[in-house]
Amino acid sequence: MADYDVLIAGGGPVGASLALALCGSGLVVGLLEPRAPRAAQADPRPVALSHGSRLILERLGVWEQLAPATPIRRIHVSQRGGFGRVELDATEARLPALGYVVDYSRLAVTLETALEAAGGCRVTRAAVTGTHADADAAYAQFDAGRGPEQATTRLLAVADGGALASGRVQIRDYRQAAVTARVTCGMPHQNVAYERFTPEGPLALLPMGGMLALVWTTTPDSAQQLCALPELGFLKRLQCAFGSRLGAFISASARAWFPLALKTTERIAEPRTVALGNAAQTLHPVAGQGFNLGLRDAWELAEVVRSGGQDEIGAAGPIRAYRARRRLDRGGSIWFTDALVRLFSNDIAPLRLARGLGLAALGAVPPARDFVVRRMTFGTRG
Repeated sequence: MADYDVLIAGGGPVGASLALALCGSGLVVGLLEPRAPRAAQADPRPVALSHGSRLILERLGVWEQLAPATPIRRIHVSQRGGFGRVELDATEARLPALGYVVDYSRLAVTLETALEAAGGCRVTRAAVTGTHADADAAYAQFDAGRGPEQATTRLLAVADGGALASGRVQIRDYRQAAVTARVTCGMPHQNVAYERFTPEGPLALLPMGGMLALVWTTTPDSAQQLCALPELGFLKRLQCAFGSRLGAFISASARAWFPLALKTTERIAEPRTVALGNAAQTLHPVAGQGFNLGLRDAWELAEVVRSGGQDEIGAAGPIRAYRARRRLDRGGSIWFTDALVRLFSNDIAPLRLARGLGLAALGAVPPARDFVVRRMTFGTRG
């Protein structure tokens, strides 16, 4: 007999969301997470949640605890050094907001706290050191400080992004890095998010309270230099890259940077084992699709688990059903973000012209804008 019905490796936002979605199901659910409680409080990254993700978080009972989440009413997309732009509008899309911006740390701690309050999930502070599966169960080896241990489970859900390194992984190194910071400027943001494509990569400014959350993609060397600059020098570089649409940039918080690559595992679901979130795919931050895709992974896996009998958990049939349900959404999101990076992160004249024509055409055709917004908001089910 297995120790667990579902064992989750990784207690970040995606793993915690899956555990919350399974609370009250009567199943024996466990979670392995090596970090200490509230460890994510030190993570400075912003997260753009789609309206579809808000609906899932409401069903999980945590949306109100995330307040204040700053709504995005409009998204302004342009390219530096080229014509063509498009504005996406929540009212036009018949949505209360195109998205919401929160701190990653607040999101992670809120989900962790909600899971503790819900009960019904055994949390073990331990890192997974190995996994394998047979026809009857999956096995997770871990060390919680008492020496090597092993747990058996009907279904092992791997939600730890670090697990990508040990699986069958395809990696595309974008040779880019993202610089994150909070900035203020001379004009109010009016809940508009900006995605400005430059030859080095996209520069995003997201409304966040009275400030703007910056995610600036550039080369790794430039990212290190930007983080080392004094505040005034950094603001001058940012002004040059973004322009004066928001007036002069006034202040910037401490900066951090991290390298960017597309990482995907070849097989996201096999009998007894499923990979989801960053353990299944790590995306470029352009268009803010990564966490939203991972949250949909968790929600749909929980639906598959809860809809069958206990003996079916992790069996071949339900796993095939889950894999089929996620194929289009996952593949479309990976293709979309990768295509944006490859198409816009260059200064090739013919491509610059084609990009401008594409942006102008998208801005002129409301059904096309609506299609893009629905896919970004709800995935392939939009």
